[in-house]
Amino acid sequence: MGIYIKSENEILRIKEAGRIVAMTLRYIEDFLKPEVSLLELETICDEFIRKHNGVSAFKGYRGFPSAVCISLNEEVVHGIPDDRKLKIGDLVKIDVGVFKNGCYADGAKTFYIGNNIDPKIKKLLTITEEALYLGIKAAKIGNRIGDISSAIQKHVEKHGFSVVRELGGHGVGLFLHEEPIVPNFGKPKEGLDLQKGMTLAIEPMVNMGKPDVVTAKNNWTVITKDRLPSAHFEHTIAITETGAEILTKE
Repeated sequence: MGIYIKSENEILRIKEAGRIVAMTLRYIEDFLKPEVSLLELETICDEFIRKHNGVSAFKGYRGFPSAVCISLNEEVVHGIPDDRKLKIGDLVKIDVGVFKNGCYADGAKTFYIGNNIDPKIKKLLTITEEALYLGIKAAKIGNRIGDISSAIQKHVEKHGFSVVRELGGHGVGLFLHEEPIVPNFGKPKEGLDLQKGMTLAIEPMVNMGKPDVVTAKNNWTVITKDRLPSAHFEHTIAITETGAEILTKE
């Protein structure tokens, strides 16, 4: 699979799917309360996506069984919703992919359950989200993939956290996963040249402890090896003449 440069019409259609991603992540926030199960959250997301004429991009993808990924605490990504119930202090990562009108968009956000958030957890969330936007800022014509990767890595490590190296962002749009891979670590001015019409999912996955991860017995869920918390934020963006345009927004 090569690099797909998108037409203006294709970008508009990716943006339509992206709007549903953003709306879903905002809508589900009202349901993130203690005693709500992950399966309930999945059903709410799936029904909301369908109500807005989209389809889950994840369900059935390479055998993935669920409509959204929901990952708790030390689970980094690819969590399969089950009957576990939320409790105060949980860190909840919700990753939403939507297919609509032949195009895909992908986005994720990390939420905290409760009001009295531990300062270390709050810092983890803040730095991860900041790293996402620094990566997006670097996604412009004249730069390379390594400029995105380096911007994310430097910000994360400067604050004492680590980036997951086994996983990264990716091209998205005509397929759920396209080339190029967008690592969350790297060196400036290395890698593929960024071009107008590229659409990328940029997604820092940041661990409070070490970067090492393992895969759970379900062969999907990625977990920090040291079992310390992890955060994940993601946007789908398009590279334009004037910089990156975020497509996963309302």
